[in-house]
Amino acid sequence: MNQKPAQLDTHTRHFTVHLSPTPRGARLARLLAAERLHAWDLPYGVAETATHLVAELAANAATHGRLPGRSFLLALRTTNNEHTLRVEVTDTRPDRLPSLRPQPPSADDESGRGLLLVDALADRWGVTPGPVPRKTVWAELDLRRAHPFR
Repeated sequence: MNQKPAQLDTHTRHFTVHLSPTPRGARLARLLAAERLHAWDLPYGVAETATHLVAELAANAATHGRLPGRSFLLALRTTNNEHTLRVEVTDTRPDRLPSLRPQPPSADDESGRGLLLVDALADRWGVTPGPVPRKTVWAELDLRRAHPFR
């Protein structure tokens, strides 16, 4: 029986980078994501929305997922024949899972709005525990629909 070798999905794009869990690492995640999304020639609205998602998820990893000496991982990939852009941020604090139903902070709180923005901007988002000692917070954008930043 003669079988053809499995074909790789040549329409899938993928980018990963390890960064320090610091404000500088979070800022670098945003800058690298913006550059990569621009290089992939994604529509402006998608790239801007995804960059905001990266900024919020990376800031959370640097603030809430930080353990000394351990980095966080940023991953960007297109899936589903390039119909979906997936943003993933993996940190090493599996004991600190974000609420999938973020509550608005009080008016005088200086933080606590990041996941509300993720919830508003992403078509889907969630958290995947493991493998120990990690968790991944992810967000997806449907590339076939309009996004807030045009």
